[in-house]
Amino acid sequence: MLTEIRAGPYTVRGISVGGVYTSLQVPELGVVLDAGIPLRSFAGTDHLFLSHGHADHAAALGALLGIRVLIGKPRPPKVYFPAEIEAPLAEALAGLGRLHHTDMRIDAVPLRPGETWPLGHDVWVRAFRTHHRVPSLAYQFLRRVPKLRPEYHGLPAQEVARLRRAGEDLFEESERLELAYVTDTLAHVLDTAPALLESRVLILECTFVDGRRTVLDAQERSHVHLDEIVARAERFQCEALVLMHFSQSHSPEEVQARVRERMPAALGARVIVFAPERGRWFG
Repeated sequence: MLTEIRAGPYTVRGISVGGVYTSLQVPELGVVLDAGIPLRSFAGTDHLFLSHGHADHAAALGALLGIRVLIGKPRPPKVYFPAEIEAPLAEALAGLGRLHHTDMRIDAVPLRPGETWPLGHDVWVRAFRTHHRVPSLAYQFLRRVPKLRPEYHGLPAQEVARLRRAGEDLFEESERLELAYVTDTLAHVLDTAPALLESRVLILECTFVDGRRTVLDAQERSHVHLDEIVARAERFQCEALVLMHFSQSHSPEEVQARVRERMPAALGARVIVFAPERGRWFG
């Protein structure tokens, strides 16, 4: 059973188990985040973002492309990924194409930290460097909207309309930071890319949640420990903080309980645990 939650204005559905598979879909943005498992309902999405090349985040890309052929999608998807993995990704897809006799073409969009790319409908994505053992990126989705310049504030609507017809430059572009996806990284990314904390919705890995693995253990594996999130609790400005990518050494019930009991109240009210309420992990 897939997990589905509501975070602010966005739906996040899919699955994430650290080291096993992670793939999330945000239908309101028209994006899939990572491809660790080939979910049929994700295959028709035209914008797919790979955080990095590890198998639990990227190994199902070929299967998703194959499903697209089966469902008759006419064009290859746009696939966004760290620019450093462009060549090996192309080689892997070429090999899969020969193996399966299937079209494995993608519309490749290699990105570097700081680069911004338009997705359409006033939605853009910005890439941030994360701190993992291989080239990796976080992605922040934003909307660029016109905003009346401060010097024109307070004018009647009729005057604003008159000035606009006269060709006055009344507006400046404003960015609304909507949703960020941050996985497989040291918590240090929250210090090097503080704009991520300003996202309306922040999806953040939290691989370890109790003393069975220490903060040092998490850092040695380039992952985030719950203790590091708690230590930064006052810095999170997001409307919703979605925690995911939990280690399978924790049961879903343990994850739910540890996060709830450890999280400071002010942040805890905004935290959503992306895990089943009970039972076992999917698969």
